[in-house]
Amino acid sequence: MTVTLADTALAPAVFLAPMAGITDLPFRRLVARFGAGLVVSEMIASQEMVQARPGAREKAELAPGAAGTAVQIAGCEAYWMAEAARMAQDMGARIIDINMGCPARKVTSATGAGASGSALMRDPDHALRLIEAVVGAVSVPVTLKTRLGWDDDSHNAHLIAQRAEAAGVAMITVHGRTRCQFYTGQADWTAIASVREAVRIPLIVNGDIAGPVSAARARAQSGADGVMIGRAARGRPWLLAEVAHVLFGAPAPRVPQGAELADMVADHYEAMLGFYGSDLGGRVARKHLGWYMDTAGADAGLRRQVLTAPSPAQVLRLLPEVFGQSERVAA
Repeated sequence: MTVTLADTALAPAVFLAPMAGITDLPFRRLVARFGAGLVVSEMIASQEMVQARPGAREKAELAPGAAGTAVQIAGCEAYWMAEAARMAQDMGARIIDINMGCPARKVTSATGAGASGSALMRDPDHALRLIEAVVGAVSVPVTLKTRLGWDDDSHNAHLIAQRAEAAGVAMITVHGRTRCQFYTGQADWTAIASVREAVRIPLIVNGDIAGPVSAARARAQSGADGVMIGRAARGRPWLLAEVAHVLFGAPAPRVPQGAELADMVADHYEAMLGFYGSDLGGRVARKHLGWYMDTAGADAGLRRQVLTAPSPAQVLRLLPEVFGQSERVAA
């Protein structure tokens, strides 16, 4: 299955969701290498990006020739959203994604980052002004990610999607929960069918997709063209390729095991050190190392040693033992 946005073809239609503190450049590159149709950056606060707040622009860092990468921006003011979109396009983004789905209080609260993220679903007129500003600011496709609505009494994703399509948005992704659910309960994929009925542009279903079986059900119940996977990919960067193989007949990925897995984890670890610097990279990498070890069923004692290792060299020396194969020599 190929999703086409203007002159940008995205195949297979299995996409990596934006996740704060997770979908940085090293992780996006790894997932893309296994075979994802699209990978999306962490959410970037538009004003912080334009004003060059520390760490903001790094979230939008792109690999050379990253055709299947979207940069996601968030905000509550049309000026900053438009400027951030222009900046991301100038940096090489092939797609700009607008965040209207983040449920975090610091994003949705007027005393935090302003009424942005999923709070914008409470004010469709204002949301539309932001969409129009971004679409008018760039020449690349603009996409939108939402939830079902603010709460169970206001499922309005289909109405916002309809207006977004009229404003020039090229694709809609819907997470099957309301903002007030956060990540509790179950994603309601059938509720997304109302969005399918409202728009003709590509629709992507998101929420609780953990593998090929749930991906197929989510797509069937929602009527979506493709699926977006988030938390289930932590520690399993090959998961999207596995789903694409079952759903769309894409090539089956070679899932690394033993020494090959140790090498992949070590390469990802070193990429994080190079991207963030040794100190910050080592801290950021711990959660990824933990997820890899959880996936592999690593020994608890070795897991503790890796996560408390005093130096990158010690981490690299431990990884082959953790994954049950010969030692990798630290660089």
